[in-house]
Amino acid sequence: MPLIVITGLPRSGKTSRAKELETYFTELGKGPVHIVSEADCIARSGCGVKESFTDTGKEKQIRASLKSEAMKLLTKSTLVIMDGTNYIKGYRYEIFCMNKNARTTQCTVHCAMTVEQRNARREEIVQSSSSGELDAETFDALCQRYEEPQDTSRWDRPLFTVYGGEEMELARIHSALYEQAPLPPNLATQNMPLSATNFLFELDKSTQTIIDQIAAARKIGLDGPVEIPQAGMRAEVPSNMSVAQLNRHRRQFLNYVKMHTNVSSDISKIPAIFVQFLNTNTNGA
Repeated sequence: MPLIVITGLPRSGKTSRAKELETYFTELGKGPVHIVSEADCIARSGCGVKESFTDTGKEKQIRASLKSEAMKLLTKSTLVIMDGTNYIKGYRYEIFCMNKNARTTQCTVHCAMTVEQRNARREEIVQSSSSGELDAETFDALCQRYEEPQDTSRWDRPLFTVYGGEEMELARIHSALYEQAPLPPNLATQNMPLSATNFLFELDKSTQTIIDQIAAARKIGLDGPVEIPQAGMRAEVPSNMSVAQLNRHRRQFLNYVKMHTNVSSDISKIPAIFVQFLNTNTNGA
């Protein structure tokens, strides 16, 4: 049922924490408990640890495999622990949306390191690295790229940060997972029927307007999130995403709506739903 997302740099103790959580919840009778391991996904991919972080294609494949395996295991009776770096906030947002759709609770455990601990881990890597394994250069790059979880971000909450040598707040993690109500699913994943005759026309026009707004913002050099006034929110799509790619996502959204019979005929809700759809499906792309 619940999901624990573990995040942290390599050698920050993530797997040890995952096993500690598995033992704790198993002893409480909260089973079955499943650990979905990034290391296992890397091994199955046939590449080394270094390549899994330096080859963009391999990295995306491993992230997709990790998320897919977790999704398959999420049921009303299971606890899933995602043991991985999970260092991209857009990817953690995707997991958050997946979990909302499954209507289960979730928390994030950040395996943090002090500067001294990080330097010590780096020295260990220098002393022990071999071909295909993590090297100091890749570790340094990951330190720069790592997007630390924030308790102000809804997809990272509730957040439990633990440093090496510290005790995890196991009772509070238990409370967050088993004593709180799950968040409702995203609007963009709920069924909404088509009823008004002109709905499809308005749907097409409304979504195209949003694509045009994003394209216009990129044309004048705005690389960050684009404010969509009619949606009351910002479109957070990658700055290098082409208009053709955006339109491909738009067509996917239109097809999704057409395939569902329970879609609201309130066209005023469509901009917000479409922007949520874009943010969910283009983050981390």
